[in-house]
Amino acid sequence: MISFKQLPLEAKAAVAAGVVFFSMMLSRSYLAEQLELRTRRWVLRLQMALFANALMLIGSLHVWRSTVTMFSRSSAASSFCFMPWKVAVFTFLALAHSSFFTLVFLVAEEPYFFSLAAYTCLGAYIILIFFLFALGSVEQAYKFLAGRGAKAGSSKKNSRTAVKPVLAVMLTVVLTVIGLLNASQPPTVNSVEIPVHKLPSTMNNLKVVLLSDIHLGPTVGKTKLAMIVRMVKALKPDITVIVGDLTDSEAEIIRPAVEPLGELNSPLGTYFVTGNHEYYTSDVGNWFELLKSFNIRPLHNENVKIVSPKRTDDWFCLAGVDDIEADVLRYSGHGMDLKKALRGCSGEHAIVLLAHQPIAAKWAIQERPDINLILSGHTHGGQMFPLNAGAYFLNPFFVGLYKVGQNTFVYVSPGTMYFGIPMRLGSRAEITEIILRSP
Repeated sequence: MISFKQLPLEAKAAVAAGVVFFSMMLSRSYLAEQLELRTRRWVLRLQMALFANALMLIGSLHVWRSTVTMFSRSSAASSFCFMPWKVAVFTFLALAHSSFFTLVFLVAEEPYFFSLAAYTCLGAYIILIFFLFALGSVEQAYKFLAGRGAKAGSSKKNSRTAVKPVLAVMLTVVLTVIGLLNASQPPTVNSVEIPVHKLPSTMNNLKVVLLSDIHLGPTVGKTKLAMIVRMVKALKPDITVIVGDLTDSEAEIIRPAVEPLGELNSPLGTYFVTGNHEYYTSDVGNWFELLKSFNIRPLHNENVKIVSPKRTDDWFCLAGVDDIEADVLRYSGHGMDLKKALRGCSGEHAIVLLAHQPIAAKWAIQERPDINLILSGHTHGGQMFPLNAGAYFLNPFFVGLYKVGQNTFVYVSPGTMYFGIPMRLGSRAEITEIILRSP
């Protein structure tokens, strides 16, 4: 039987990832209610960082062998540029691995340069791994179909093999630059008209501005949030809603960055529901209090009546549910409770629901088909290639407007900023201006 010491490095990394994953499940199920809140916060973040790094180590070994070890056996190893190249690749991988730890140690009012560099390297790392795998698969498929794998000369084989990492690195650099430039642009304002069944005629053309997935933390700070607030105010919404993942850090640490939210002054109110990342901070209670101080009302499995400014008898029900991750994390006093959230909301009036994840929107429609409109986020539109495909297949609603049944619509925001990696490829950050139409 093979001992652990005899296993290759990739297998050891996989075993380590499995051990950390098991400890995460153990912490979530058996230890969640026994650990003090602050301790649980640190344990959860440390486990997530270790798990991600253990998985990444498998890819990093492949990157090193493809971009360094391969060339060390050729004439390129004796060139003047080879040593700086080894240092550059090592630094790149080290920064990518360190990105997850910046969530714990490097969060402030404005992003640190180190955090931006680390998460940029993480984004480039994901792209590079994809192209090394894709080009390697194409190469193997070509050899199989051509039947020339064993016949090719060693010199030709080495030259062809060298093309793969060079091409992968070039494509990674180009796409990284494009992704950085795309994400650095202000969010686009997307105006969408949605007919809402049973919406009073006096509330026709009511304007709701939807924000989602701002992710205040290592790479998004006060400057970007102030820009978003200025754009929202310019739209002059009747209602502003934030459907989760506002933050990746504790309220006390990042409070100065949140101050621009106090400038939101929608006449019919500003409302907030939790996303999964709020529960990763283990600081939801303090976030609720902070948002309330800025006159932003959290909808914690509850609802409010939005009354027409023209006629007090005309109103619709605006409800919000906790994110479903609260149930997974066994976060005390939290979890999606649709019955509680819609208490008092009958089918006689229009119902608009705020639910962070599209899967929660799907469950809500199954339980209450009389909901007229659900506003969600979470997917980021995939945020960047090649993650877009995974986000598409993992969510029942991906991005944009969907009609479900006769009188129900779901709108999924692609996110107002980004999570961690300051890049967008195949998606665009968005502030959504929703015009509610009375039928």
